Amino acid sequence: MNFSYSIGLVVKLFLLLTPFFVLSVFIATCDGMEEQARRKLALRTGGAVIFLCVVLYLFGEVIFECLGISLDAFRIGAGLVLMLNGIDMVRSSQPKNRQVSEEGDPAVVPLAIPTTVGPGTIGTLLVMGASGASRAAELGINRFAFRATEITAIFLAGGVVTVMLRYSDGINRLLKDKGVKILTKLTGMYIVALAAQVIFDGVKGFLR
Repeated sequence: MNFSYSIGLVVKLFLLLTPFFVLSVFIATCDGMEEQARRKLALRTGGAVIFLCVVLYLFGEVIFECLGISLDAFRIGAGLVLMLNGIDMVRSSQPKNRQVSEEGDPAVVPLAIPTTVGPGTIGTLLVMGASGASRAAELGINRFAFRATEITAIFLAGGVVTVMLRYSDGINRLLKDKGVKILTKLTGMYIVALAAQVIFDGVKGFLR
């Protein structure tokens, strides 16, 4: 597996998880919490994100077979949703107010879903999982080695997000609110570009 491809994949997945927007939502959610509680919440959130991403990736192909939807059609739909998410991040980086019940765990809802793993991310992971065999063949790589590399990239990207949440206070003091907003908007621009590529691939495959 090409080293530069592997690094690029980790960066792609990391930005797909909208880390700086998640950071701002996490800080707002943890307002008033003790330090130990914040640490535990960060670890639970990171674990939930990694688990969800791996499950979506592994079962992407099965889901498409059950639903009877073509991969190219889903690429177009997922790309459109992802683009809307990116545009929303570019236009406004303020975290939305999310009501959490007192008995609920914010690590899963809303921090893991839908803040970190939103509709656009879900669609992209499903496409990645369903198209893994064909992409491995194009690159001339063993299918299982290719999947292992992508799953490892998911763990690394999710791990970095977990570390960011764990040290959210320090990062927020370093970047300030304005810095977090700027990085959120830049991430949104990357997601818009990624969504355009996903849509283009879907249209190209649909017209073949």
